Amino acid sequence: MHKRLFLFFFLISQLTLAQSKTVCFSIDDLPVVNYGNPSPEFHLEVTQKLMDGLKVKSVPAIGFVNEGKLWDKDEEMIGFQKQCLELWLEAGMDLGNHTLKHKDFNNTPFYEYAEEILLGEKVTKALLKKHGKEMMYFRHPFLHVGERESRADSLDKFLIRHNYIVAPVTIDNADYLFARAYHISRRKGDDKLADKIGEDYINYMEEKLLYYEKQSDALFNRQISQILLIHASLLNADYIEKLAAVYQKHGYKFVRMEEALKDEAYKTPVTAFGRYGISWIDRWALSAGKKGEFFAGDPATPEYIENFGR
Repeated sequence: MHKRLFLFFFLISQLTLAQSKTVCFSIDDLPVVNYGNPSPEFHLEVTQKLMDGLKVKSVPAIGFVNEGKLWDKDEEMIGFQKQCLELWLEAGMDLGNHTLKHKDFNNTPFYEYAEEILLGEKVTKALLKKHGKEMMYFRHPFLHVGERESRADSLDKFLIRHNYIVAPVTIDNADYLFARAYHISRRKGDDKLADKIGEDYINYMEEKLLYYEKQSDALFNRQISQILLIHASLLNADYIEKLAAVYQKHGYKFVRMEEALKDEAYKTPVTAFGRYGISWIDRWALSAGKKGEFFAGDPATPEYIENFGR
């Protein structure tokens, strides 16, 4: 009897431990990364597939909006683009600001970049308010936060003044390269190749997860609450359930950005700056003086994906 009780409590403790890991799914470049397909049907299908897959897996994702995509060349609102954002909010997801036109902070004067942020919030703020939510989070395009400390600090102060919280990324990856190759393959009707790309993508993303878990252990001696970056593409619309299943297999619970950022790790200061766009785990490591060997083992993007279409 005692042995059975011990085994029962041991299994419960192991299950609790396995479920203690958390991740926030964040999805950039809304409404949709269309790779040259401007049709309303495509945008709405991709968005609805994403929402359906996220809901099946109970993933409370946040999408980051480039509002420049909402307007045509005559500065008229594109109805279906706005409708895509409505679908996000109707599905219970969150939205954040990813600037108006995804300009690079490294190559944009500060005043112009600041204007990009403010011009990129107008429609999204109104939609959030309609759904009883507030605009809270800002995601840097290309993850470029400032090549110098003074420039990064100036942007941080601007964001604070305008009631924004920076949305970091800890699990960075090249999903956009897979997405482009996948989109082209589907468009050409090469479903066999597209299926291979999708399968390789899921394997690659699992390797990335395990790599950043290793880095989390090395830096913090524990698993921090992770924030995953992916993009609003056809690939992720088709594979979001399988991607979420990878995280479930490794014991993750899905949380909102607000919950993820409660982890004390996100108070870790960044003191190393450059023109790179990298994971915050990498930023913290560089700030702690870590060198080349520390970063060994980062999974490479398959060569055929890197060179696809060249």
